[in-house]
Amino acid sequence: MSESSELSISSPTFTDGDRIPDRCGYREANVNPPLAIDGAPAETESFVLILDDPDAMESSGKVWEHWVVWNVPVSTETIPKNWESSATDAHEGTNDYGEIGYGGPDPADHEHTYRFGLYALDTTLDVPPGAEKNEVNRGMHGHVLAHAQLKGTYAP
Repeated sequence: MSESSELSISSPTFTDGDRIPDRCGYREANVNPPLAIDGAPAETESFVLILDDPDAMESSGKVWEHWVVWNVPVSTETIPKNWESSATDAHEGTNDYGEIGYGGPDPADHEHTYRFGLYALDTTLDVPPGAEKNEVNRGMHGHVLAHAQLKGTYAP
């Protein structure tokens, strides 16, 4: 992992701003797309990954949380398709479907833009598995070294 460049997150299955593969949808195979991480600051101890849908505000009245993962080991360079956090020290939280883990895109009305937010932290979080995004955000406060984002679209 490069320590001299900026933090970045990408996917081999779609580029920033392009369509997320159908199989990643909640009503399809509901598997996360593969992701690549690069450029973590030298002081990074762990990563947080948050997938959300700000366009859901129109239909649900809130930014919809699809995936919240924390304590992703700093050695992580790739998150494979259909990743199981149990294979690492990472923890997954409860998404807005009321489930722990990944919950893919499922827009009710029109094409939405989804954000994969990656945060490099100078610590690991003392947050129990299954927590919601608000608890993870509180733990992250004051510990974010860098942030990167990958956007993708998905339509019903």
